[in-house]
Amino acid sequence: MKRTTLSLFAGAAALAAVTGFAAVSAPGGPGAETAGQPGELPVERTSLLCPAPSASDLAETTYTSFTPVTEGAEKKGTATLTAAAAGAGAEAGKGGEDAGSGKDGEDAKDGEESNDGKDGKPVLRPGAPGTPVTGTASGADAPALTGTAEGSHAPGWTVQQTTEVAAGTGRGLLGLNCTAPDTEFWFPGASTASGRTDYVHLTNPDDSAAVVDIELYGKDGVLKSTVGEGVTVPPGGGESLLLSTLTDVEQTDVTVHVNVRSGRLGAAVQALDDKTGGDWLTAAADPAGELVVPGIPADATSVRLMLFTPGGSDADLKVRLASPSGAITPAGHETVHVKAGMTTGVDLGEVTRGEAGSLVLTPTSGSVPVVAAVRVVRGKGGEQESAFIPASDPVGARATAAENRAKGTTLSVTAPDRTAKVEVTASAGTEGGTTATKTFTIEGGTTQNVEVPVPAGLKGTYALTVETVSGGPVYAARTLTGEDEDVASFTVQPLPDDRGTVSVPKAEQNLSVLQQPPA
Repeated sequence: MKRTTLSLFAGAAALAAVTGFAAVSAPGGPGAETAGQPGELPVERTSLLCPAPSASDLAETTYTSFTPVTEGAEKKGTATLTAAAAGAGAEAGKGGEDAGSGKDGEDAKDGEESNDGKDGKPVLRPGAPGTPVTGTASGADAPALTGTAEGSHAPGWTVQQTTEVAAGTGRGLLGLNCTAPDTEFWFPGASTASGRTDYVHLTNPDDSAAVVDIELYGKDGVLKSTVGEGVTVPPGGGESLLLSTLTDVEQTDVTVHVNVRSGRLGAAVQALDDKTGGDWLTAAADPAGELVVPGIPADATSVRLMLFTPGGSDADLKVRLASPSGAITPAGHETVHVKAGMTTGVDLGEVTRGEAGSLVLTPTSGSVPVVAAVRVVRGKGGEQESAFIPASDPVGARATAAENRAKGTTLSVTAPDRTAKVEVTASAGTEGGTTATKTFTIEGGTTQNVEVPVPAGLKGTYALTVETVSGGPVYAARTLTGEDEDVASFTVQPLPDDRGTVSVPKAEQNLSVLQQPPA
């Protein structure tokens, strides 16, 4: 079980204990009436980690921070994003005037930009919930970042890191949502083939070293290497390892497994291609029998599906494309067989055929846990660019995407089973504008590129939140396209639940716990 899950249980247990005590200390009062009601409470602290953005001197990186307004959240709070090497472990950026929200807990001026983090100062100081704030960095020496948000800034805190590289290996648009620390990550879709330069980036938010094992799996199974065993990531620091130095075997499709022995980390794979640019490959959803890969661009010229099953059994999956008109079975790829412990790659070609689409993978018989991702290519010839979309968790109660633009933003929403209704809200802009909201109904088995609401009077960039209103589960992904019309640069981020709230277990008043049993 993941440490994040354990932390949620521990936090919920603590809340339950406090609730129970309050009910006992005031019998018949308000606590006695509400103690038995389970519910959701806003989280009070969120940590995020951003990898070092690029090794290119031509890189221009933008960080966009956004916290949606959450009912019941604390009225005051702080948040900051600081260079990992300069952080003081888990306490880096925690509270205080230096932590980034202004004096005495007041919010910084909306849209305020800070420096690039190279001098140890915060890259940006987030403003009030509901308004995004941006910061920038340039060149090859921009560091990895660690961030902490507390109080009003914590529920659903999201940071988007977007880098534009004008030329060279990995040119194009590279983007990712900075991730929460965890103890295990799966990355199907990496490669050690000639022409690819893939790095696994590890960022440690804590004040003690983390020890991690990096395992690689190719088409014939594990790629043996002792170099990836027992890698130490220093306190508050970041490391990047070139995959081709971990094995001398060239493989087109590789699954990377990052398993943390001690501590916790943020992890992401930067995949750079000599011909088709590059992007970030973020961790896939946990191994499961049924998976959804949302938001494949309508104009994709090539789609390659990569799968891996970590268990001891083979998996047989039915492949469907959820299109605007319903579920379609790709010709010649009705099913895919995934051998246990081996990475499987399948070329689906121009599977979307000019329409929005998401891949839905379901077992043909018995359910076997699988991880999956797709590599998407847009454009032709020398104007191609690539991006990666991992299988995602559903939107859940609410998902958030920062850094959206008046032009070049596409939001794709999928309801793989039952019809669902979603509400999409655009925040104010970083430099001005007012919020806008639209509601959409997504028919079961379909994917829709919805008409994204744009803030009135928009200046700068804005954030989007997607909320499930009713119906079955929905999955979503946001595509950003670059401003260079000569190259089809783009990046895609799936939008899983932003974990803005935590479930509080049912607690009841029970005075018998205070009674001493008879001798």
